[in-house]
Amino acid sequence: MSQANRGGMVRIPGGLFLMGSDHHYPEEAPAHKVSVGAFLMDVHTVTNREFRKFVDDTGYVTSAERPADPKDYPGAKPELLLPSSVVFRKSSGPVDLRNHMNWWDYVAGADWEHPRGPGSSLQGLWDHPVVHVAFEVA
Repeated sequence: MSQANRGGMVRIPGGLFLMGSDHHYPEEAPAHKVSVGAFLMDVHTVTNREFRKFVDDTGYVTSAERPADPKDYPGAKPELLLPSSVVFRKSSGPVDLRNHMNWWDYVAGADWEHPRGPGSSLQGLWDHPVVHVAFEVA
């Protein structure tokens, strides 16, 4: 398939990248090379409304809605294996940009239907881009 647009999608070439980290959390180690095959990506963002239809049609459950497998994250704290995602938190002022924890919070129960965590909803956000989806569903 060429780089040309195919029905609202474009081909992204495959390649190698370094996955993980040897300098942050134990469950991210060891850093290792991974090969990713070429894939198609929508030219435009997918909205919550479109993703709702996809979920209704397929029954798909996102990784944020499933507990993480402890075998995939040796040494991870059990509370970090709950269904969860990270949620953007606006800082109250300037922060150290070298530490992403200054504006991202781990939130158990955050997922595409609860974008700000438990108790939040998609009310008023149906035409916004879907969030809390991983590469596997993209």
